[in-house]
Amino acid sequence: MLGNFFPEMVKGVVDIEKKYLALDAELHSDLEALLIENGSSQRDLWGINIYPELEDFIEFDSLINIRPIYNNKTRYVEDENIRNDIINIINNIVKR
Repeated sequence: MLGNFFPEMVKGVVDIEKKYLALDAELHSDLEALLIENGSSQRDLWGINIYPELEDFIEFDSLINIRPIYNNKTRYVEDENIRNDIINIINNIVKR
């Protein structure tokens, strides 16, 4: 599952409402734009990195996650419920 842009990880954006996962772009914002063009709402989109070779393979870090209006003031997905939604969506889509 290694991507085309980075040797050890794949960038992804998860739509927590529609349960979509877009993968493998140079920037999270490219994946965000793709999902928005296909009907997703920016409010539901969260950036992640996947490291397929690691035990804890999901990293909740992306510039698109900085959203003070939704009380997320850092690159990290601060809301535990949203992180759990992301984990569940990824585990249903990504086979390891």
